[in-house]
Amino acid sequence: MDKTLIILGSMPVTGLGLLLAAAGLALALLFIIAVSVLRTGRARAFEAALAAERQQEADDKLAELTRLNAELTGRLRTMAEVMTSRQSDLARVMADRLDAVGARVGQGLEQGARSTADHLAKLGERLAVIDRAQEGLSGLTKEMLGLREILANKQTRGAFGQGRMEAIVRDNLSADAFAFQHVLSNRNRPDCVIRLPGDDRLMVVDAKFPLEAFTAFRAADSDASRKEAATRLRNDVSKHIRDIAERYFVPGETQDLALLFVPAESIYADLHEHFDDLVQKAHRARVMVVSPSLLMLAIQVMQSIVRDQRMREQAHLIQTEVRHLLTDVGRLRERVGKLDSHFRQAQEDVVQIGTSSDKIAKRGERIDQMEFSEAPASNPALAAGPLFERAAE
Repeated sequence: MDKTLIILGSMPVTGLGLLLAAAGLALALLFIIAVSVLRTGRARAFEAALAAERQQEADDKLAELTRLNAELTGRLRTMAEVMTSRQSDLARVMADRLDAVGARVGQGLEQGARSTADHLAKLGERLAVIDRAQEGLSGLTKEMLGLREILANKQTRGAFGQGRMEAIVRDNLSADAFAFQHVLSNRNRPDCVIRLPGDDRLMVVDAKFPLEAFTAFRAADSDASRKEAATRLRNDVSKHIRDIAERYFVPGETQDLALLFVPAESIYADLHEHFDDLVQKAHRARVMVVSPSLLMLAIQVMQSIVRDQRMREQAHLIQTEVRHLLTDVGRLRERVGKLDSHFRQAQEDVVQIGTSSDKIAKRGERIDQMEFSEAPASNPALAAGPLFERAAE
């Protein structure tokens, strides 16, 4: 038993030591197990006591919850009764409110229906107006297309400008103050000539303005084509101005100024805006470029000149008529004076008649009241005489 079995470090281990160690270890384990069992029993007893206490608390709380549940049930029953009564009141109030709202909604719907009907009627009228306007626009579109066809044809376009110019001249001047297609001494035939009063020379109006270059200038979609159209326009207008100056300026027969009629205000505006050099060139050539409004203004000025000339020619007749008028006015004044004197005399006679009537009325009142003036009793006629004489006055 004392035999060494193993050596731990420098200490030898024998079999007896091993048995003693195993016995000590077993005793330690038994002690640990006993302590654990004891602690477990105590824990179980504590847990049992704690569970009993918790059970008691749970029973108390359950009893309290039961009491509270009974109270809550009573309160809920009371609240249910109150809510039932309130619900019936609320249902009645809601029914009344819904009836009122339904009536208002019905009135609103009726008014809305009437308003909608009125609006629909007005909309129908406006649609009818729009339809008529659309028909007018359709007609205007057709007219514009016709105008485009007219302007596309050179001869027709010239007739269009000629027609506008003739309409303006014919509407504002008398028949003896103008002539269309008049033949000059150099065998040229201007579109229109206007005769000014006090001057035998004719004023020439030309209506053949070149519009092809303007159409190309407006239709240009690039700078190069626009520049080419502008050059063509300058050449065409310059040539036309030169032709007017060479053909229609006849010394002693025509005026030193001619009118070049442009048939559209937009073309006139473009000419002044983009080609002012052409306008200046025309001025230097004594050719005045006029639009329809400017031609009308110039003709109105000419009409005023013609009217003033006629008034100067008829001045002696006007003076004679004024003298006759003054004689008639003097005669009328004399007759009015006589009539006024007759009225004044009649007014004086009426005033005197009124005075006599007042006196007679006063005498009649005195006679009615028996108020006579004193007179000698021996001669009643003498007493009554002055009274009747005064009454007669």
